[in-house]
Amino acid sequence: MTEAPAPEPKPSDLPGLSRAIIAGDRRALAQAITLVESTRARDRPAADALLEGLLARAGKSIRLGISGAPGVGKSTFIESFGLHVLAQGHRLAVLAVDPTSRIGGGSILGDKTRMGGLAGDSRAFIRPSPAGATLGGVARRSREALLLCEAAGYDVVLVETVGVGQSETAVADLTDMFLLLLQPGGGDELQGIKRGIVELADLILVNKADGELVEAAGRTTADYRHALRLLRPATPGWQPEVQRCSALSGDGIPEAWQTVERFRKTVGDSAIAARRACQARSWLRAELSDSLMAALAGDPRLAGSLPALEAKVAAGALTPGAAARELLAAFLGPKGADSAAS
Repeated sequence: MTEAPAPEPKPSDLPGLSRAIIAGDRRALAQAITLVESTRARDRPAADALLEGLLARAGKSIRLGISGAPGVGKSTFIESFGLHVLAQGHRLAVLAVDPTSRIGGGSILGDKTRMGGLAGDSRAFIRPSPAGATLGGVARRSREALLLCEAAGYDVVLVETVGVGQSETAVADLTDMFLLLLQPGGGDELQGIKRGIVELADLILVNKADGELVEAAGRTTADYRHALRLLRPATPGWQPEVQRCSALSGDGIPEAWQTVERFRKTVGDSAIAARRACQARSWLRAELSDSLMAALAGDPRLAGSLPALEAKVAAGALTPGAAARELLAAFLGPKGADSAAS
């Protein structure tokens, strides 16, 4: 069953909203994510207060990131994998990030329609979100949405990236284990993918290993197993694995989940906690950068400065570095700008 559009919460509603989230109310969770994803400055205090009150209940899930090029079958895999996870007695949240048009600014957000089985199961929660201007395949507030899902009692949280290829690496700074989906194809595909996203993967799954593609999937699996021997593992104490699966038939799906469980046991809770602490520090820096840009763009004193400086940079009359320092000087004052530049 698909949740009805969630109304915007008022600050006075936050205690009730928090209790509803803890009770596992999917509509309340959707409402909370809408609040934390809001780009309006006046919503930020309420979002921060809600998150602060729920932090103690977060952190108890296994966080899985999943990426892969368009057409690899991510939605079909998540549907099949998710239904298997539910059958094992877990509750699953899927945070799906859809690309945002750089021209029109919109996103399709069609993931629920592609995951009908999961969307109709009360033990699962699916939230599509637009990527916006955030690079790296995830949305700016994906981490906060993840924390809310954990507070709502979802013990498996899967973050699906936009899926445009090499830039899909930010999800590795958000999750405990990174799954990369590939299509059968072998050598050409191996040559076409740069090391970045492959060397971050803890588990590579060659999907669509069915029908006429079974042999090709076997060759691709062998190629990547060989290639991974040349790369340093992304997670200390864990050797990345390559497996075949078919999201359509279900072959290899139970084995993929067993590998996730084995990963968690092998790496250990203390190592996962240390990784999460490092990730939290990285996200703090990212939030500082995003907040500074938002403050610059919203400062009425600089309303005409940024477009004028952009025009000078585009015309080759000013370097980007000099333009940035000039803007910071107007925003922070000369001393502040000197400190930021040093």
